[in-house]
Amino acid sequence: MAPFHSGELAVQQRMGQADIADRVGRSIRADIPAVAASFLAEQPMVVIAAADDAGRLWASELVGPPGFMHAVDADTIAVDTQPTAGDPLREALTHPARIGMIALQPQRRRRMRINGAATAAGGGLRIATEQVYANCPKYITRRHIESYHPDLEPPLPRRSTELDARQQAAITAADAFFVATADAEGNADASHRGGNPGFLQVLSPTRLRWPDYRGNSMFMTLGNIEVNPRCGILVPDWTTGGTLQLTGTAELTWAPETFTTGAQCSIDFTVTEVVERAGAGPLRWGPPELSPVNP
Repeated sequence: MAPFHSGELAVQQRMGQADIADRVGRSIRADIPAVAASFLAEQPMVVIAAADDAGRLWASELVGPPGFMHAVDADTIAVDTQPTAGDPLREALTHPARIGMIALQPQRRRRMRINGAATAAGGGLRIATEQVYANCPKYITRRHIESYHPDLEPPLPRRSTELDARQQAAITAADAFFVATADAEGNADASHRGGNPGFLQVLSPTRLRWPDYRGNSMFMTLGNIEVNPRCGILVPDWTTGGTLQLTGTAELTWAPETFTTGAQCSIDFTVTEVVERAGAGPLRWGPPELSPVNP
């Protein structure tokens, strides 16, 4: 897979950061270096991005004991679990799919992204890697694991077509969320967004907005939105282990009046479906330590 597609190149040019993107993009590789394999094997959580059978994009959280996600060889990752019952991606990942994945380590403000092709294997997934790269620690809220209850069965989710008042309040209080996007050919990507509470704005029960802060200049998320408006969002409840998953469409907004402090542009997101898994989940985290570089 080429490092950048037309949407990414267009945004890089518009932002005046094409030269930086070209340099940073040289770190993208198809194989899994030893340091990446070690990092993945340490993590109890990963977020994946893929399309459901209707073509809608979702971001889903997978949780397991360290080692549940590991490199099998230089270009294959095994994930020894699948989305839980009721998850929008559970059925879609029973057959081959384009997938994006981000492993986040809040304790050390580290993250790694992997894009490729997933196939079901037993009770888990096998991912043939096509893009493997690390990101900087910017905007990651530091957290530490408080408890892990592997035998806890999460509740079945509740679905709706708009956000209620409680869900809107949870979004406004969020200091982190994950974004699922894909290019025009359906190659999926999962990314992280972080900031001070309130950076993810609720404009209405079906409309959100967030700022794009200066990052690695590759603009993989924005570049995907440029050519494919379908988008998914995962807002974790770090304290309880619950999740709020949204799918819909996104568009880049270049009007300066929509920008908040530190923003390069804004992303407006229209919600078409809400899947909430409230209550207790198996992995729970402690209180946040917000990133010192948040605008």
